[in-house]
Amino acid sequence: MKQKLILILGQTASGKSSLAVELARKFEGEIISADSRQVYIGLNIGTGKITDTEMRGVPHHILDVISPKKVFTVAEFKILAEEKIDEIVSRGKVPILCGGTGFYIQAIVDNFDLPKVAPNFILRKKLARLKTEKLFETLKKLDARRASDIDSQNRPRLIRAIEIAKVLGKVPTLGRKKSKYDILQIGIKTEEEKLQKKIRDRLLARLKKGMVTEARLLRARGLSWKRMHELGLEYRYLALYLQKKITYKEMLHDLANEIVKYSKRQMTWFKRDKKILWFSLEPKNKTEIVKTVRNFLK
Repeated sequence: MKQKLILILGQTASGKSSLAVELARKFEGEIISADSRQVYIGLNIGTGKITDTEMRGVPHHILDVISPKKVFTVAEFKILAEEKIDEIVSRGKVPILCGGTGFYIQAIVDNFDLPKVAPNFILRKKLARLKTEKLFETLKKLDARRASDIDSQNRPRLIRAIEIAKVLGKVPTLGRKKSKYDILQIGIKTEEEKLQKKIRDRLLARLKKGMVTEARLLRARGLSWKRMHELGLEYRYLALYLQKKITYKEMLHDLANEIVKYSKRQMTWFKRDKKILWFSLEPKNKTEIVKTVRNFLK
């Protein structure tokens, strides 16, 4: 029999982390984060990284595993996630993968056979000097197919795609192998208007908590403005603000709008997978989620 794996996914600010903790406490689980920025040390407030208090004693994995100065790839995530799943199962616990990075999640669900191309740090350094638009144009020339379905603003992903294309001639279509796991996918759905309010309220709370100070500290520890821009969303706009390229009011307004746009892109990605069971987090639905998980684990 395949190992059972529970997956909790959803848009940013949807409440997936707290649901994962509730389920982990009820079913003796441990949580593996599937968030492409929470892997980085020191990116806490800006990414909404779960706190020790919010964990409520539930072990969490793949948080704070690498310096933000370095790039963490989906291939590295897949290897580490599968190791953590095995470790959790060996302890007799239930593995729960929780996050909103669609590519990370799909790599596990569809068991991607990812290109084995080693990092080329000299090339990366050269590409890091280019503007995002130039990176996208470079990828289009190397591999138009890959350029057609990549986030044209995601610098780390663009650089990785160029790196692979230069070695292999093109970025290969991701091969799918038979899944290692029996997976239950639970998606959190939220009304758009309600989600947008949660996003804006949460942004204000993070700023009050010290998000600007966190960015200053990252900068003091040697994180470049360019790398902060690459890390996206909060850190991109914090970098612009700290460089006095935008005002605080502009940062707040533009960043809130960008997070809303990101949440829509997340849902577009998730909607492609018809195996996801969608629930809102109303009390009656939480009861149904618990029942669904219990039946799955049986």
